[in-house]
Amino acid sequence: MQKEGIRVETGIDNENRNAEKLLKVLVFTLIFSVMNASMFNVVLPVISAEFGLSPSEVSWILTSYMIVYAIGSVTFGKLADKYRLKDLLTFGLLFFAAGSVVGLLATEYWMIILGRVLQASGASVIPATAMIIPVRYFAPEKRGRALGTSAIGLALGTALGPIVSGVITSFSDWRFLFFLSLLPLLTLPFFRKYLDDKRGEDSAIDYLGGSLLAGTVALLLLAITQSSALFFFIGLALLLLFAWRIRTAAVPFVQPALFSNKSYSFGLAVAFLATFNSFGLPFVTPQFLDKVNHLTPALIGLVMFPGALASALMGRKGGKLADEKGNSYLMILAALLLFACFVLLSTFVGVPPLVIVLLLIFGNLGQTFMQIAMSNTISRTLPKEQTGVGMGMYSMLNFISGATATSLIGKLLDFGEPGFHLNPAVHDPAVFTYSNIFFVLALLAVVVAVLYYMQFGREVRHTGESSAS
Repeated sequence: MQKEGIRVETGIDNENRNAEKLLKVLVFTLIFSVMNASMFNVVLPVISAEFGLSPSEVSWILTSYMIVYAIGSVTFGKLADKYRLKDLLTFGLLFFAAGSVVGLLATEYWMIILGRVLQASGASVIPATAMIIPVRYFAPEKRGRALGTSAIGLALGTALGPIVSGVITSFSDWRFLFFLSLLPLLTLPFFRKYLDDKRGEDSAIDYLGGSLLAGTVALLLLAITQSSALFFFIGLALLLLFAWRIRTAAVPFVQPALFSNKSYSFGLAVAFLATFNSFGLPFVTPQFLDKVNHLTPALIGLVMFPGALASALMGRKGGKLADEKGNSYLMILAALLLFACFVLLSTFVGVPPLVIVLLLIFGNLGQTFMQIAMSNTISRTLPKEQTGVGMGMYSMLNFISGATATSLIGKLLDFGEPGFHLNPAVHDPAVFTYSNIFFVLALLAVVVAVLYYMQFGREVRHTGESSAS
């Protein structure tokens, strides 16, 4: 009996050790996954100059990645109920590496886009894995710590992206950024060793619905960047087909029942605007630092790094503020930080980089706090049985919103210097374009906060009172 007890205890200890090792491997992979999504922001001006691209055209390096990443992350999450997680990760990381090789060898712009699409189709397995491993391999009392450890990988990847991109491009060709995305292949043997063979409950996957949604988003964004009525009407037709599909499929890609929840639907609309606002900052900043301040990619990375680092370090503080003072408090604080950042950038765009560094810290903190407030609020609008599906939809919408932001702002940059300025404090025609964009983003931050407070201000206070009582 005693020997059996020792064997059982040893088996549990081995499982715990494997789970801890698995978590470390996951964090390493997350760092490179997040870096891959953000580090190309810094070199967009360089790629634009090399291939003779307009801002809207070069924005597809980000847009194509985010569209595929959005659809893929939901799809892999559903595939994890049907296939072994180790097999999905093998497939995903190999595709991630294949896309990196294509990008590394790119001599034409279409090869870069192909590389990014292949990368995204593989890398989208990683966010699904980051949610599954803490739930499947850690006891409930240790799950929060595991999720917090995963968040460290996200924060480090976000902070390191700009600086790593700047350093690499200062010593070598920007294509070597793709080489970094080959490094997650080193984790594959460890994933296959420490992951078990468990599967979830088998369920059907609506591939047609997912394809229709991806096609809709891609074509509507192409309609913006290419100023094409044909793309617009085809995208509209696909949207109608997608709406028909989710109402008729036995297991639709998006559950239409979710949208009967008015608080959730309104929250998604506010989240779309909030994410649009957030993605505008890292996309526009390298553009004006290149065109107005004439900085190299290395210096652009240095300017953007402190803001990203501050965001990573203060993320946990934002979560505590939401717990202690409520999501409404955090949302108002986030909106104030973003408003201050965008108004000051609008007014002083083109000033010395050290000043821009300080302003970007405000903006990055505002982005992080706003995302925390929105995530917490939307999760509370959902009943327990719909939380997984609903938050998956929220995550997918965030990437679609980011893709929309880069496409629309890229198109605005195409128009060149406008003959008007929205900010009366600005009089230099050379910065009107960037000043106007930041001024609109400042107003959007206010709109997001007002819409949020109209719908959720009382609900959040009421929830806090209920929980307190």
